[in-house]
Amino acid sequence: MLTTAVVLLVAAVVRMSPVSAVASDPYAYKNVRIDGGGFVPGIIFNQTEKNLIYARTDIGGAYRWNQSTKSWTPLLDWVGWDKWGYNGVISLATDPVQTNRVYAAVGMYTNSWDPNNGAILRSTDKGDNWQVTPLPFKLGGNMPGRGMGEALSVDPNNNSVLYLGTPNGNGLWRSTDYGATWAKVASFPNPGNYAQDPNDPNGYLSHKPGVVWVTYDPRSSAKGTTTKTIYVGVADKENSVYRTTDAGATWSRVAGQPTGYLAHKGVLDTVNGYLYIATSDTGGPYDGAKGDVWRYATATGTWTQISPVPSASSDDYFGYSGLTIDRQKPGTIMVATQISWWPDVIFFRSTDSGATWTRVWDWTSYPNRSFRYKQDITENPWLTFGSNPQPPEVTPKLGWMTESLEIDPFDSNRMMYGTGATIYGTENLAQWDAGAQFTIKPMAKGLEETAVLDLISPPSGASLVSALGDIGGFRHTNLDAVPSMMFTAPVFTSTTSLDYAEKSPSIMVRAGNFTDADRPNDSHVAFSTDGGANWFQGTEPGGINEGGTVAAAADGSRFVWAPKGVTPVYSVGYGNSWQQASGLPTDAVVESDRVNASKFYGFSGGRLYVSTNGGATFTATAATGLPTSGKFKAVPGKEGDLWLAGDGGLWHSTNSGASFTKVSGITKSVNVGFGKAAPGGTYMAIFAVATIDGVTGLYRSDDAGASWVRINDDKHQWGNMGEALTGDPRVYGRVYVGTNGRGILYGDRTGPPVTVTPTVTPTVTPTVTPTVTPTVMPTTGSGCSATYKGTNEWSGGFQAEVTVKNTGTAQISGWKVTWTWAGDQKISQLWSGTPTQTGANVSVANAGYNGTLAPNATTSFGFTASYTGTNTPPATLTCTPA
Repeated sequence: MLTTAVVLLVAAVVRMSPVSAVASDPYAYKNVRIDGGGFVPGIIFNQTEKNLIYARTDIGGAYRWNQSTKSWTPLLDWVGWDKWGYNGVISLATDPVQTNRVYAAVGMYTNSWDPNNGAILRSTDKGDNWQVTPLPFKLGGNMPGRGMGEALSVDPNNNSVLYLGTPNGNGLWRSTDYGATWAKVASFPNPGNYAQDPNDPNGYLSHKPGVVWVTYDPRSSAKGTTTKTIYVGVADKENSVYRTTDAGATWSRVAGQPTGYLAHKGVLDTVNGYLYIATSDTGGPYDGAKGDVWRYATATGTWTQISPVPSASSDDYFGYSGLTIDRQKPGTIMVATQISWWPDVIFFRSTDSGATWTRVWDWTSYPNRSFRYKQDITENPWLTFGSNPQPPEVTPKLGWMTESLEIDPFDSNRMMYGTGATIYGTENLAQWDAGAQFTIKPMAKGLEETAVLDLISPPSGASLVSALGDIGGFRHTNLDAVPSMMFTAPVFTSTTSLDYAEKSPSIMVRAGNFTDADRPNDSHVAFSTDGGANWFQGTEPGGINEGGTVAAAADGSRFVWAPKGVTPVYSVGYGNSWQQASGLPTDAVVESDRVNASKFYGFSGGRLYVSTNGGATFTATAATGLPTSGKFKAVPGKEGDLWLAGDGGLWHSTNSGASFTKVSGITKSVNVGFGKAAPGGTYMAIFAVATIDGVTGLYRSDDAGASWVRINDDKHQWGNMGEALTGDPRVYGRVYVGTNGRGILYGDRTGPPVTVTPTVTPTVTPTVTPTVTPTVMPTTGSGCSATYKGTNEWSGGFQAEVTVKNTGTAQISGWKVTWTWAGDQKISQLWSGTPTQTGANVSVANAGYNGTLAPNATTSFGFTASYTGTNTPPATLTCTPA
């Protein structure tokens, strides 16, 4: 019998944000296309269902592959501010028996940066909906060693059983009820002792990856019974591989195993009886200088070193990680260098179980190389990073940080692999063995993993210009198309701040970061006079290493710059020379007035500073009661009109910061931005990531902050959104919101038209006050019920939501809700369902993604509708399961 500790973790249903009394306005959101932009440490193919593929990211959640569109669908957008760390996915497992089931082990940091413990997320509909089991310890989806794995796995013979390897001394855990509850496997002997730097005071490099992979041998038991033989990898250079042969009751170190390195991967060939491991001298993902590949014969217990380049060789300057087997031809295996920055990553391929290898590229006569592949980045041309390297380096790079390399178990021609910037893949891999070139293309459409630091939407020119971490930023003239190139001249690793001249929006400025030692003659500030299409760099004062924040005068005549750690400066013209600004603290956030070209603002330590002489001198205003830190912006077209977001609320000033008024009802805000005024209005629409009625969400005000509507919902929260936020000055209602790992989202209204009537003050008063219709008690059908709730109403129209619940004891695969209107209500738009209306009779069937419901699970659909006379809610709703 399996020995377990007494700790038992009870499952919890996902709880979304509490319902707010604030009205809502329906929106449709899409990603601004970049495709990729971050590290993908894991790609997971289901072994029994074709084209069921998942990807996990370190800060951007998880995704599912859509074969029809060859794109990725995000699965964790429901994660909100309270559990933002769930977007760090350290492992993911797809069930090979009941393939609708999928699991994710989540938690971003194991040090103090993430306040929450980790959790197991579990889904019975391929990730469309989730339930949560909290864990009593933290997980590290963005910690060292995050590319090792997979640490979470489903028993292929008895899929109610799952194992989870955990970090920092927490050992191996097991569930026997489909991940609902978990207990520690007390008999497992080694929690792992490796840490990159045990003395790191930040608690980051001292992280111990712990138990890092679990691999089953399904041959050891019959279907329906628990697998007896299981291999487990541990981050311990002397004791890397353990095995049980009695379904986890006892464990032992596999005899004769290699030592001195960490086993990043453990993959079993069940046809030929080989366990392969790929090892490196560090946990990665950024480093690794030595390693080996080994083959273990499960029948004889013999270990054989099969390294394409053995660690004893001076030619081995890399460790190994990405490891895969062609399940259609099990003797064919591939392995990748975990890190080979120069000149590029190397893939090795063997068709004889590792006896001999070929390389994806070979040296000819230095510095020249021959290539078994060709690379086509037509869809994502920015992947050259604007570089023009000299041989032997080429652009684009084949990859880096290649922790995941996977051959499709159903198709020997398809391979995908993760890099530090995107997912690449091929659909003609067999060309390698035929002696011809195979083609590698990006396969990242829909997967958006950028960290967004700033956004601007000027009144003319490109719709959006972005400041991004790691890949600099882009100019989008088409939100649904990938730009040709990131910012260059100079290239910033991360752009930290952007601005444009309000009265001359073709003039732009950006500040950012790069490694100074690599480019000692480049500046951390750059300018554009054609709306961001082309850039040139200015000079900079000494001592600048990071970009900080920067602001452009309303007419583009001058700029104020507050680089990180350096006294703020100002320049007349495009940074040909800089003068120190007096009176403004170091590291202040700077912004410009959008009307008065001589007026700039700074914010630091709870004080607002103003300059009326173009940034030469700043003076603190008398305003008090402000947060110690925050983000603020000036309203276009209104001199001295400022909005400040921070802990404790949202503040508004109409006198250049001399005084501020705290906005009623908002207890916290993260950021604020402005967009085109509502039809009939004169004051710009205000957007805020804020907390109202206890709900942290994305809100809009059309009446200068007097009232607000929520414009996201509980399924679209994107973790810790709001570091960057702006509206569109040309499209009413459009909002651009930046996330930390889910890229840039843009949203447009889908509700009925809005018209406001301006008053003599800047406040805009709505012509209609929304009302909420009463909730109708559900009528339970055979296995499901439906509950109606009115959410908004205006003259001649209204919005409502219907919640569907599985009230039976078995899972349903579809549902239909029907009702009859008492009046002449007519649905004009419906989302998350398929409607049919004939006269007063309405039926709504599930959408393709929300029909499957477990017992007690719920989903919902919403709609807008028109009416004349009286809007009476339906007396009865009937729900019929499919």
